[in-house]
Amino acid sequence: MSLNTFGHLFRVTTWGESHGPALGATVDGCPPGVALDEAMIQHWLDRRKPGQSKYTTQRREADAVRILSGVYEGRTTGTPVQLMIENTDQRSKDYGEIAGKFRPGHADITYWLKYGIRDPRGGGRSSARETAARVAAGSVAREALKLLAPEVRISGYMVQMGRLRADRDRFDMGEVERNPFWSPDAAAAAIWAAHLDELRKSGNSVGAVIEVVASGVPAGLGAPVYGKLDTDLAAAMMSINAVKGVEIGAGMGAAELTGTENADEIFMGNDGKPRFSSNHAGGILGGISTGQDLVVRFAVKPTSSILAPRRTITVAGEETGIVTKGRHDPCVGIRAVPVGEAMMACVILDHLLLHRGQIGDAGGRIG
Repeated sequence: MSLNTFGHLFRVTTWGESHGPALGATVDGCPPGVALDEAMIQHWLDRRKPGQSKYTTQRREADAVRILSGVYEGRTTGTPVQLMIENTDQRSKDYGEIAGKFRPGHADITYWLKYGIRDPRGGGRSSARETAARVAAGSVAREALKLLAPEVRISGYMVQMGRLRADRDRFDMGEVERNPFWSPDAAAAAIWAAHLDELRKSGNSVGAVIEVVASGVPAGLGAPVYGKLDTDLAAAMMSINAVKGVEIGAGMGAAELTGTENADEIFMGNDGKPRFSSNHAGGILGGISTGQDLVVRFAVKPTSSILAPRRTITVAGEETGIVTKGRHDPCVGIRAVPVGEAMMACVILDHLLLHRGQIGDAGGRIG
């Protein structure tokens, strides 16, 4: 098994490499009758595409998507939706000098040890370029959610760059679209800009933490033990290239709390629905959604392709030095925001379809 597919009923297979002729996604299991055209998908791809500021790679890709199948007269047919994005600005010569070396922190060495062959041009499948296909697939999931669960809203933003954290007391979600870091804290964005300028000019890179929140998610999604909603959310976020950690709700911070602090107390709201005093659980209890906001954070490591010289070895086992030329993100976490949103959309839709298939309109009532 090559394991390039994720999802249970809403299944996404991504294909293609960073410097190949094209990449894309095959989306299977999308319900029929969902309004979908290329402009709808392009809206989300434009948020992720490279070269939009000096803080991302200067590779110039239009990321223009084509729908090759699964849509007729502007609506999905229930058959596989094939999405293709052509690569138009590859500079494979940038990797000629390092084809026989392994970049530290990159998947070069593990791909070689596993397959005995690797595509050195931009990292092939291990490149963040692969995430364009995820965003395209996520846009299909978003359109399906508009039809099946129109109250669902998904938003992502950066909460930390390196050791520099955003201040939640200054959060203004209106700021997210106004700065290149997708930050709800305008003051933090200004500090990050200066910090990243220094790193970029010195040929270095830095990591980041992204938070993705989904509101309006119905209660009851997910299943005990092996079908947990948080299991699939964690796996989806962890599968994003360069992600090294995922947490739900309070996450690692829950270990610092007492039981009385961590337990989200439950009350009855004026609308006859349960309400919670807090959301340390991140909207999931026992693997099943509570109806509260789903809150997921993931940590993205510093970009491995950097201009700063590093020590490494060659395929022949010789020790040597390496400098990675080319166009790379000094903080790959910036463009990870729309990718995290896309993965959230795919998982929610997948679990919504699973829930409808098994439970339908059944389920407990309160009051």
